[in-house]
Amino acid sequence: MMETNSPFEQFEELRIDRISKEFLAETAKWATFLAILGFIGIALMVVAALFMLVLGASASSSASFAPLGGGAFLSIFYFIVAGFYFVPINYLYKFGSNMKNALRTNNQASLTTSFEYIKSHYKFIGILTIVMIGFYILMILWVMFTSIGSLM
Repeated sequence: MMETNSPFEQFEELRIDRISKEFLAETAKWATFLAILGFIGIALMVVAALFMLVLGASASSSASFAPLGGGAFLSIFYFIVAGFYFVPINYLYKFGSNMKNALRTNNQASLTTSFEYIKSHYKFIGILTIVMIGFYILMILWVMFTSIGSLM
């Protein structure tokens, strides 16, 4: 019986050369920088949500047309967006910090962990993109059907 080998088995002993390490080190620096900016953006979203919540509560009255009063609805929306934004930013930060650690200490476990985090980052972004495309399609269909319904 003939033995068949996967073409990917040749990568079991894949080595990272000096140039690849330089590329990975620079990528880790940029990933960390972008993650820190992302955390700052999340903090600003949370502060804005709190500001809208407090300002909306003080400005709302019993005659307010907003169902949750003042800025509460928009505040909750900002909190939810900040929560969704935190997940990929945290993965990106963990990728950068683990990659820097792996390259500094020549640690295979940290290298593998960093690649796991970048995979999770892109997987989350990919799934979120698919969900958003589905949402946009549903919104377009809803607008089309309500437009057709209003014409009849």
